[in-house]
Amino acid sequence: MTITDSELDRSKSIDLTCRRRKKAGSVACEGFITTYHEYCRNTSIHGVQYLGEQERPFRERIFWLFVFLISIYGCSTLIQSAYTKWTETPVIVSFAEKSTPVWNIPFPAVTVCSETKRVLKQKGKETTYADLYSQFREDMRASRVFRPENVSALEMEEFRTLLHVCSTQIIEEDIPLIAGDDLDYFDVLQRMLPQFDRYFFYCRWLSRSGECETFFRKTLTEEGICYTFNGLRATEIYRDDTYQYQHCGEPLEMENISSQHTPWTLETGYALDSDVETFPARVLSAGARSGIFLALQSFKQEVDYACRGPVQGFKVLLHAPDDVPQVSKQFVRIPMGKEVLIAVKPNMITMSSGIAEYHPVRRQCFLSHERSLRFFKVYTESNCQLECLANFTLTKCGCVKFSMPRNMDMPVCGEDKIHCYNRAERELLVREFKRVNALNAGRENSRGVESACNCMPACTSLVYNTEISQANFDLEEMLVAEGDTEFLKEYPGSQMSRLSIYFKQSQFITSKRSELYGMTEFLANCGGIFGLFMGFSILSLVEMIYHFTLRLFTNLKRLVKG
Repeated sequence: MTITDSELDRSKSIDLTCRRRKKAGSVACEGFITTYHEYCRNTSIHGVQYLGEQERPFRERIFWLFVFLISIYGCSTLIQSAYTKWTETPVIVSFAEKSTPVWNIPFPAVTVCSETKRVLKQKGKETTYADLYSQFREDMRASRVFRPENVSALEMEEFRTLLHVCSTQIIEEDIPLIAGDDLDYFDVLQRMLPQFDRYFFYCRWLSRSGECETFFRKTLTEEGICYTFNGLRATEIYRDDTYQYQHCGEPLEMENISSQHTPWTLETGYALDSDVETFPARVLSAGARSGIFLALQSFKQEVDYACRGPVQGFKVLLHAPDDVPQVSKQFVRIPMGKEVLIAVKPNMITMSSGIAEYHPVRRQCFLSHERSLRFFKVYTESNCQLECLANFTLTKCGCVKFSMPRNMDMPVCGEDKIHCYNRAERELLVREFKRVNALNAGRENSRGVESACNCMPACTSLVYNTEISQANFDLEEMLVAEGDTEFLKEYPGSQMSRLSIYFKQSQFITSKRSELYGMTEFLANCGGIFGLFMGFSILSLVEMIYHFTLRLFTNLKRLVKG
């Protein structure tokens, strides 16, 4: 077979190209090896110089390679641990550098609930709760229909309302819905309320004595209608479309303190140029004289043991002004015939500005603008949990309890749903318990657990801890000693207690969320680990880049010319 000239030229061209490529590859390989040896001789990284010495025995180079790899492994493990600490626990809660005076925080909001839920307007002419409930149980067992005789429509409305606020533990689970129109429980509760000035006999705030009505406003709670001092109005806590917002009363005198300063919030506190008298109210010192004093009164003939059980008197809850009171969860009981002193010890947690840039999950708290609530303008952990309970109850029962936050169009549970909303609260707690356990256990299927309430603490929070002392208060003996014979005639059956609430100390130590492990600490930790194991630094990295870029290019250029 004859080979043409063109094919011969093509073959020579291919052969020449291959030779050039081999020469270029040889030059590149030689240049890389030369650069490698130069890098090993000059680098500051420990142990690398032994790997590049050609005269060193092969076994020794293998030994140093093995040691170098172990050092890299040790470095990687410790840096991984430092990175995990940086990402998962970047925030620490510690004591603040300085103490805080009590005038920097508001006096606690005080919610007082009487255990007397209904006062008979005409003694002997109206049916008591005990009589109605006894007849109700008999009718339920007999015919499952409750049609009491000689009971007015108003009394029936009051009985249906009392089923929600009296002790629900004695109510049978399968209670049916009692025939009647839908109730506005707030209106019925107001109608049953004891006369305010008889039960709140005397009030003194700081050095100002006056009618208690000037200090307290009505608040709808799960215990019925209670009275709150120094709490924000419903219009400042709830959103405009909620039932609570629409039923907020007129502002109190102390809430009308004219001020052109920025309104108080827990995150920003009081404005620096705000007046001493502001709202929420604050005090300038500790002690009983710088607090609130109440004389609370109830009457033996008005006590209804069938409704609230054997323990009568009042319940008192101390809470932050922007929190909705949940009296049944935490309260101080004020029995009759006692003088109770409550010394308040604030527990406040603030945050440093440096952690605001962290994701809420990393810092484990919410700023006020990061978590929007459906019913509340103000985010607090307590408000969030209450909203979550309302949403969960609506899902489980198709309605919400009368005291829960709700829109105007949300159905309110009747007496046939009492056990349903009580069970819903229990089920929500169990669900949250299982979810947290699943996350802590690191289960792969934890995503399948129902979504959480997502109610982390607010980054700035305020809790009022208490120290309580009490002594006997004998009203009758005091009246005898004073020669007062008219008081018990005007208030027959009176039982009185006195209550004082004040700060225990003028200064307190706050806690502060601050950065435990920031970017600077992480880089410093990594640098220390690299330096300990390998002698590696930023300049070591520059050396590596220099040798395998600029120096490599210089060596290749020199070899090509040679």
